[in-house]
Amino acid sequence: MQKQSNIYLITGANGQLGRELARLLPDAILTDVAELDICDEAAVMSFVTNNKISHIINCAAFTAVDLAEEQPQLAAKINVDGPRALARSGAAIIHVSTDYVFDGRNYRPYREDDSPCPQSVYGQTKLDGENAVLAEASTALIIRTAWLYSAHGKNFVKTMRQLCASRESLNVVADQIGSPTFAGDLASAIVQIIPQLTAGTKGIYHYSNEGACSWYDFAVEIAALSGITSCQISPIRSDQYPTPAERPFYSLLDKSKIKNDFNITIPHWKESLITCLKQYS
Repeated sequence: MQKQSNIYLITGANGQLGRELARLLPDAILTDVAELDICDEAAVMSFVTNNKISHIINCAAFTAVDLAEEQPQLAAKINVDGPRALARSGAAIIHVSTDYVFDGRNYRPYREDDSPCPQSVYGQTKLDGENAVLAEASTALIIRTAWLYSAHGKNFVKTMRQLCASRESLNVVADQIGSPTFAGDLASAIVQIIPQLTAGTKGIYHYSNEGACSWYDFAVEIAALSGITSCQISPIRSDQYPTPAERPFYSLLDKSKIKNDFNITIPHWKESLITCLKQYS
């Protein structure tokens, strides 16, 4: 008897990570909110059953960090109720989460077993979404990532390129430390993990590019690699650029577990930034 091939569903397929995954998994079923409302549990169950979905990669999320402070119910609906519905469908699920589940007051890269302590509505809803997935799914991986960017959609790299090209000077926060993550690298890691995902497995993993930098360092590198020399970029403190949602000051992620368990090789953020910028031209 021939073994049935896996059928993958990518939710949030119009987003940065979703688009990269779609490129690597050309046979996957792609949905965004217009095709499937993940918050509608009955619709999710019907869709998964009718399409014989074996694996869900959930890239759908409410990611407007500051807006979440004003719209906590909507953020919770998308970031908690949606993942819970997907997890209850019976398919194996890889759910993408965030470094914002931590308070950013650590002195070393965060490990998966470090206690979460979100400081924002966004961070809390993403943590609640993680817990919902782990509670409801029979096979589930949570992958926390950080500072995601790509050649698609709205992100820090595109914004900095536009601002640096149009302004003589720019101030960028220099006291928040993390590691940028190229969506193409994360997508490749997920595709590498899927065949190694055995039934009944549940776990949390961290993935971002290697290395560390501030938003200021990142902006300087973006401008330099883009050949933009006309804009003076200056470092500032977070309290000089207040936002509705508190950001983690230090949110480096320890990637030892994902590298060891799945034999993942992770590029340095500068190397991946070069790769991404080549996609702009």
